[in-house]
Amino acid sequence: MTPPRVHLVEVGPRDGLQSEDRVVPTAVKVAFVDALSAAGFEEIEVSSFVSPRWVPQLADALEVFGAIQRRAGTLYSALVPNEHGLERALAARVDKIAVFTAASDTFSRRNTNASIVESLARLAPVMRRSPTPVRGYISTAFHCPYEGPIAPARVLEVAGRLVELGCAELSIGDTIGRATPSEVRALLEPLLQRVPVERVALHFHDTFGLALDNVKAAAALGIARFDGSAGGIGGCPYAPGAPGNIATQALIAAFPGRTGVDLEQVNRAAAVVRPYLGGKPSPVESHEQGLS
Repeated sequence: MTPPRVHLVEVGPRDGLQSEDRVVPTAVKVAFVDALSAAGFEEIEVSSFVSPRWVPQLADALEVFGAIQRRAGTLYSALVPNEHGLERALAARVDKIAVFTAASDTFSRRNTNASIVESLARLAPVMRRSPTPVRGYISTAFHCPYEGPIAPARVLEVAGRLVELGCAELSIGDTIGRATPSEVRALLEPLLQRVPVERVALHFHDTFGLALDNVKAAAALGIARFDGSAGGIGGCPYAPGAPGNIATQALIAAFPGRTGVDLEQVNRAAAVVRPYLGGKPSPVESHEQGLS
């Protein structure tokens, strides 16, 4: 049964912008986040504290956090790859951190220069030290651009380890947008036997136009947390064939009156950043980028 209340996590400022070649001015990013705040989101993922060497688009994370107008009732979160990233995030007064790994070892090595086991070992001290709630992203939870279909058992193993390490929430990612509703059900049914439904979110890409169908399949199982990007911008530049996240506007329309987010204000926010977009994704190579 579809939940009466649906919680949207706006990831446009981070996941939406990270793959843009053309650097978006800091002031525009701040205006983008401020416009999203006015829409009434419970959580906005503002930026990422990964190495500026690998993600120059987000090199101004500290400056953005220092300039945004924080709205009461909104959590302002950020992605961190390691303890150094955590220190920078805490200096920026981040409300919540997100860490990341994958269900595909090949993708993990391409994305973070570490195996899944190594990435989890790197994240363990981050979660021990974090004074904020921790979200754990699991990329390539359905399909990998290098390994193909991912067995649910592999995702369950990673999810279990993240929960053991202290993740308060898991975001299950369809990184290249190949999942189908039947695959969503095949993963979520056993996952929800191990992890409470309120601790699970879904992060869909709309590569093949199935994102909304997958959202509906997840909602039918009681999932009430979904990631969206205003205007559908972004994707993962280190995963071939991942052109865009599901648009936040599509999620609002799919759950009328259930999200508490102002659709017209989201449109206005997307319009703030749209003139600065259009760069091509970077080549598929990475060392500790950590992009979900």
